Amino acid sequence: QVQLVESGGGLVQPGGSLRLSCAAPGIIISINSMGWYRQAPGKQRELVAFINSGGSTNYADSVKGRFTISRDNAKNTMYLQMNSLKPEDTAVYYCNGAPVSYAYWGQGTQVTVSS
Repeated sequence: QVQLVESGGGLVQPGGSLRLSCAAPGIIISINSMGWYRQAPGKQRELVAFINSGGSTNYADSVKGRFTISRDNAKNTMYLQMNSLKPEDTAVYYCNGAPVSYAYWGQGTQVTVSS
C-alpha cells in the first residue's frame, strides 16, 4: 500500500530556507523515480523536481539553482532543500512518483514565504 508523508513546511521570510522530507512506507525510493510537486492557491499542481532511480535530477526552471532534491536510501526518505525562497514559492508541497505520479496523494506540507 502506497503511503506518502510530507513534513518540514512552515512560514519563512523571503530569502530564507526550508528542508522538506518525504517518508514513503511501501515504496522503495531508491529504485523508483520520485519527485516533489506543489500547488498554490488557484493554480494547478506542478512538478518542481524529481530524482530517478539512477540519481539523476531534474528541476523546473522556476526553482533551478535554488532547490535541491536528494534522498537517503538507508532511511528511505526523500528531501527537498529550498534556498532563496520567494513569495511565489508559497504552496502546498507534495511528494509522489515522478514524472508519473501514483493515484494516492499525501496531505502535503504547507510552505508560506512572507515577510
